[in-house]
Amino acid sequence: MWDTYTGKRLKGFQYAIKGAFLLLRYEASIQVQTAIAIIMTIAGFYFNISNIEWMIQILAIGLVISIEGLNTAAEEIADFVHPDFHNKIGFIKDVAAGAVFFAAVSAVIVGCIIYIPKF
Repeated sequence: MWDTYTGKRLKGFQYAIKGAFLLLRYEASIQVQTAIAIIMTIAGFYFNISNIEWMIQILAIGLVISIEGLNTAAEEIADFVHPDFHNKIGFIKDVAAGAVFFAAVSAVIVGCIIYIPKF
């Protein structure tokens, strides 16, 4: 069954779900981002945000969590390939963390644009 087109897609989906659960279980940064996402979702219901605001908020949340997951993967690969400190590995990790920073700042700006007018 797994060698068919549909079977391969299902197997890929299974790996994706496993990866999401691994991130949620072991990565503190993903746990924090997920808690923030839940709080922002509750706020969205409380303030009755519009459909457009929901779409933008969901995209911002998805962006931050996705980039955070990619950052974690980059760090894990870097640590596996070169466990000792190395300037180039440090640079790679810093750049990946910088991507998370840009995504998080963008999400905060989106949150401010959506929620500040509600007060």
